[in-house]
Order: sequence, then C-alpha cells, then structure tokens
Amino acid sequence: MMKRDCPFSSLRLAAEKDLDAVMGIYDAARAFMRANGNETQWTGAYPSRAHAERDLANGWLWVYDEGAGPVAVMSVMPGPDRTYASIEGEPWLNDEPYWVMHRLAVARSGRGTGSAMLAWLCERHDNVRADTHEDNLPMQRALERAGFVRCGVVTCDDGTPRIAYHFVRG
Repeated sequence: MMKRDCPFSSLRLAAEKDLDAVMGIYDAARAFMRANGNETQWTGAYPSRAHAERDLANGWLWVYDEGAGPVAVMSVMPGPDRTYASIEGEPWLNDEPYWVMHRLAVARSGRGTGSAMLAWLCERHDNVRADTHEDNLPMQRALERAGFVRCGVVTCDDGTPRIAYHFVRG
C-alpha cells in the first residue's frame, strides 16, 4: 500500500533536459543501496549516462515528476531481453511477448513513489519481467507488493546472478 497519493499523471517520458536529474537519482539510489547493505549492485558508473541516453533515445526512459523535476526514474522496454533467455530454478510464468523494467530508482525512499511507478507499469502492461540483486531487499518487497512473482535466477552480462520476477495480469 502506498504511503501517499502518487498520481499516474506525474509519470512521463523523460526529455533530454532530465538527464542530469536522472543521473542524480541514480547516484542517490547507489548511496541508498550502500547504506542498506547492498554493496555489490550498481557498482562503478552503472547505470551510466550512456544507459540513460540510450533509453531516452528509444523512448524507454520514464520519470516521476512532482512538478519541480524528476524524483524517480525507470526504464521500460519491449522484450525480449537476452539476460532473460535462460533462467535457472523456477521458470518464467509464460513464454508470451513481454515488457522489461530495468533501473527503477527513487531519489528519496519511503514516499511510495517506487510503488506508484510499479502500479502504473502493471496497469499499462499485462506481461512484465524484471530482476534485482539478492541484497536489494527493498526492491524485492516492492516488486512482490506490486504483484510480481519471484521466479528463478538469471545471469547478467557481467556474470552476476539476479533474482527474476514476472508479472502477469489475470
């Protein structure tokens, strides 16, 4: 349940003018992860400005803007995602075409913004896959609250494992 009203109208496709704010949100998310025991996810410069620029150019970068600029960001793109081609353990819920959510980050935690973004995503798309690091307990809880089902484990391009999640409406 969200802690406050987060209108879907606050979500919009990012614009080039949002890129500095997006990078600041990524930095805040990295700091939050480190402060909460997640030392190994989003290391170095990941996600980089190049990731944000690519997602923006493809129409995949969404921001949550409360009026004074973006406070959260996520990338939503059509599948297939090569990381999801192979899964160990529990399988995906189906093999239908799906959307992928990556790089969800909020500048300030505890306000319900991430949950609102996931609710918007699940209202808009019937079949969505996502993944997160085993140490990212806040994201695991948020995905599960939004109706995502924990499946098996996928392996990222850098060889690290991620817990796979799948949302299917109905």
